[in-house]
Amino acid sequence: MAQAMVVTKAEELQQEGLRLFQEGLLDEAARRFGEAMEHFAEDGREIEVGEMLNNLGVIRRKQGRWEDALESLEEARRLFVRVEDRPREAQSLGNLAGVYASLKRREEAEQAWSAAASLFQDIGDSQKQGETLIALGVSMFKSGRRQEGLATYQAGLGIVEKPTVLQRLYRLLLVIQTRILG
Repeated sequence: MAQAMVVTKAEELQQEGLRLFQEGLLDEAARRFGEAMEHFAEDGREIEVGEMLNNLGVIRRKQGRWEDALESLEEARRLFVRVEDRPREAQSLGNLAGVYASLKRREEAEQAWSAAASLFQDIGDSQKQGETLIALGVSMFKSGRRQEGLATYQAGLGIVEKPTVLQRLYRLLLVIQTRILG
């Protein structure tokens, strides 16, 4: 006889938070994630606490609450470093980079994207490494480092396993350019 999976109160709150987030109800989602975080902390589930902090950071970024976003994401990153969870550390770094970019703090954004891309490479996540390099390349390009930005963007584009339609088109244009220019 199969055992029924027991869902904890924290997990219920987390799922409710995700549903609310997907519906665009950000304040309600943040409340559920905060409640879930408390329950996860009580249960000693540090990784899930970090995930809730990361989720709160993403919500605060969407709301334009930059300092709150930075605080949540930095706390999540520190937690993931402490528990040696490199995939989640990389994800939180990527989210931090997005906040820095929104604040026009390009140097900090690029450092965070670079660190995230390196971690994604170390753990073998080519898709996220490529996506991160693409974001890094766009930032470099916008800050006037066009050649370096284009090279980084192209490197990311070459790594991405599931390119978007626009990325596939850009790949095709690069192939054509290479054939024409030799």
